[in-house]
Amino acid sequence: MTIYEKFILLKIDSKLLSLKKAEPGYPNYFCYPTNARAIGFDGCIMYCFIDGYEETVFACNPESCADINVYPLARNFEDFMRLMLACGSTNPVEQIVWMNKRQFEQHLQDEKEIQTSEQKELLSLLERELHITAMECPFEYVKKLQLNFDYGKIELSDEYYDALGIER
Repeated sequence: MTIYEKFILLKIDSKLLSLKKAEPGYPNYFCYPTNARAIGFDGCIMYCFIDGYEETVFACNPESCADINVYPLARNFEDFMRLMLACGSTNPVEQIVWMNKRQFEQHLQDEKEIQTSEQKELLSLLERELHITAMECPFEYVKKLQLNFDYGKIELSDEYYDALGIER
């Protein structure tokens, strides 16, 4: 059984980690790849697997602060969970794409200051039940993954190209 399958079986309130469960009928934004399989959402940000990239976890953000709307966050779901253990939620992990190290460290500190006891308990539960530990150096891990990443297998809709005025 994969870490993702174990995570699903836990039946936890993952919205406490900014990862609301994927449910049918969720809005489909222009940048969501047509070959994506949703893991969960934080507002309009979709976390997903994309066919052709095995277990890599991606963020798809229609309101991205970077020059890109779809980008990898973790080589696999286990690393994604380890990043959440290190950062407290999906939010700091997703924002690494546009941040420098100083910005990330400040954001991480701000996030940890507002973390609730419920969130801390949930993170401890994930650590115990999934038998994982927090990722060391989350900023460096994500930046290294994103550096020179091959985006060629991501299938985007005509709406994506139309919205950004890009030729297909």
